[in-house]
Amino acid sequence: MGSLEGRVCVVTGAGRGIGAAVSRMLAAEGAAVVVNDLGVAVDGTMPDNTPAQGVVNEIKAAGGNAVANYDNVADHDAAENIIRTALNEFGRLDVLVNVAGILRDRMIFNLSEEDWDAVINVHLKGTFNTSKFASIYWRQAREGNYRLINFTSVSGLYGAAGQPNYAAAKMGIIGLTYSCANALHRYGVTSNAISPAAATRMIGTIPGRENVDENDPERSPNNIAVPVTYIAGKESGWLNGWVIGAQGYNLTLMSNPEPVSQLIGSQPWTIETAGAAMERSFKPLAQSGTMYQRRQAGQA
Repeated sequence: MGSLEGRVCVVTGAGRGIGAAVSRMLAAEGAAVVVNDLGVAVDGTMPDNTPAQGVVNEIKAAGGNAVANYDNVADHDAAENIIRTALNEFGRLDVLVNVAGILRDRMIFNLSEEDWDAVINVHLKGTFNTSKFASIYWRQAREGNYRLINFTSVSGLYGAAGQPNYAAAKMGIIGLTYSCANALHRYGVTSNAISPAAATRMIGTIPGRENVDENDPERSPNNIAVPVTYIAGKESGWLNGWVIGAQGYNLTLMSNPEPVSQLIGSQPWTIETAGAAMERSFKPLAQSGTMYQRRQAGQA
C-alpha cells in the first residue's frame, strides 16, 4: 500500500509538465486522481483533450486509478464541476493541487489588458475557483486531513521584469494561500504553496532558457512532485501557511514576509524627519537585501 492509499486528489494543469508528474506520483502512492487539463497551448489557446487523457492512460497502465476532466479553471461554474468530478467518481476529495497556468509575457509598457486578464484569470481566479468549491465540501464534511496545495513562482517572489501579469498572479496566490491557511484550519485543512523550478515547456518560452535540457534528472518535474506528494499525505498536518521552494534536489522553507526594521515615533513625522530616519535606518538594509542584489546583477 502506498502512502496515499484511499485518498482522492484533484490536480489542475495536469496534462503536461509538473502537473502530470504530480498526478503520476500521487497515483503511484495509491491516490485516486482527477487529472484536469484544458489542454491549451502555453498562451491559453487551442484546447485539446489529449494531454489529460494521455496522463490518465499512463496512470491506468501502471495500475493506478484516475479520470480525466477538461473543464476550464478560469470559469467559475466549470471549476465547480472539476471538484464535482472527484465526488461523483470517487466519493470524496482529500487533496486539491492547483497547478494550471498560462503565459503571455510582455514588459509592463507593452502588456495589453487582454493578456493581463487572461493570465490573472487562469492563475489567480482559477486557484480561487477550485479552492472555493473544495472548501465548501471540506467545511461540510469536517473529517480533517485535507490538503490545499497551490503553486506560486520565483517570478512573483522576485518580480520577473517581463512577466508583470504572471508575477502579480503568483504573488496573489501566496496571499490566497495564507488566507486559506487561517480560515480553513478549523475544518482540518492545511494550505501551502510550492515555488517550483523544473524543465517544462513554460520555462522554454523564457528568453535565454530555450535550450533547457528536459532530460536532465536534476531539472525533472518529478523533483517537484516529491514534496507535493508528501504534503498530500496525512503526516504533513504540521505544515500550514508556508511556501516551499523546490528546485533540483533542493527543498527550501521560504520565509514569510515579516518586519525587518521599524522606526517608532513619539510624535507625528514630518517629511524631513521621516526621510532622514528612513535613510539612516532602512537604506543600508534595503541595499544589502536579496532583491537589491538581484537587481544589481540584472536577475530581477
